Amino acid sequence: MQTNLSPEFKDTPEGLEAEAILRKCVHCGFCTATCPTYQLLGDELDGPRGRIYLVKQVLEGEAPTRKTQLHLDRCLTCRNCESTCPSGVQYGRLVDIGRAVVERKVPRDSASQALRWALKEGLPSPLFAPAMKLGQAVRGLLPGRLKEKVPAKQAAGTWPTRRHPRKMLMLAGCVQPSMMPNVNAATARVLDAAGIQAVVPRAAGCCGAVKFHLDDQEGGRAQMRANVDAWWPYVERGEAEAIVMNASGCGVTVREYGHLLQHDAAYAQKAARISELTRDLSELLPQIVPALQGRVKPPPGVLAYHPPCTLQHGQQLRGGVEQGLAQLGFTIRTALNESHLCCGSAGTYSVLQPKIAHELRDRKLGHLSQLEPAAIVSANIGCITHLQSGTPVPVKHWVEVLDAALS
Repeated sequence: MQTNLSPEFKDTPEGLEAEAILRKCVHCGFCTATCPTYQLLGDELDGPRGRIYLVKQVLEGEAPTRKTQLHLDRCLTCRNCESTCPSGVQYGRLVDIGRAVVERKVPRDSASQALRWALKEGLPSPLFAPAMKLGQAVRGLLPGRLKEKVPAKQAAGTWPTRRHPRKMLMLAGCVQPSMMPNVNAATARVLDAAGIQAVVPRAAGCCGAVKFHLDDQEGGRAQMRANVDAWWPYVERGEAEAIVMNASGCGVTVREYGHLLQHDAAYAQKAARISELTRDLSELLPQIVPALQGRVKPPPGVLAYHPPCTLQHGQQLRGGVEQGLAQLGFTIRTALNESHLCCGSAGTYSVLQPKIAHELRDRKLGHLSQLEPAAIVSANIGCITHLQSGTPVPVKHWVEVLDAALS
């Protein structure tokens, strides 16, 4: 695709990157077949190809409008289109550039600004934990839409105390310790059973995805730099064999620190190294399985597995969870239809675009229910919380199920 960038963007880092991405696009339209919003709405501008043209027009000097912003807002950033694209178009990076430009040029109404500010400042805040605790205490009194964002209180169990020569850093996350504390504790226990010590540096916080994808990209980068600073002493001392992510949304972001901080002279090399060390928890299963064989008693029934978009499309990791748990004796299945499609959670998307998010959730649960599962498992807190809001079937992180089966 030929481009003619306006002087505002020509020879700038964002313009050069966007131009390189646009040149790969051949306008074939394969991406529309796997775009959840295009399938639901049937509008070309609510699919990757249409959004690419909107971004192209803005970068070439056309003034964006609220309509432009709306179509970019409706994108889940699930990156399914990247898995489908035969030309390797990095759509996710292009839409980040486009959104940032449009955000600068198109003011939002006060209600939208307030909601987005509350999300980007509130979710990573230390105040989130007491707010969640209060919400859980009065959960039964909350209105439906708010109640579904407040999971029932969960006990975390004990954190292992044994020390091991093998050490891996683990990101606790911004909302996971309050919403689903057992996920981190279960991760530590499973790693401990495999002879690996999980180390959680207290100074590490939100991965930066929340602010970055709510168009506070500099705020997101500041959080990324803080995490690099928190992890770097362990890396220098050789005490970080890997940086483990049990939330695939965080994982896909940390894997891209090297790219997102590439123009920061003080952090570029460190960030690239952090990205190299980052591993999704499922990538450790080949190491964990041999250590756990004979020690796991899988529960009866089928586990229906929903692979998050941030895992299968963002990180391009597929099959690891199913293969690993199957080797340990679990009966685990993915949906027979549309296992590649987003569940509608997509970070803060389910709050900002609830109608589309709920349609995608119910569509996903319909496919998963055909497996008649005893439980649904996934690998990202957003997906787990969102899916649980629409079904009485227990929805858990797969590592919680593995941890519970350990004898």
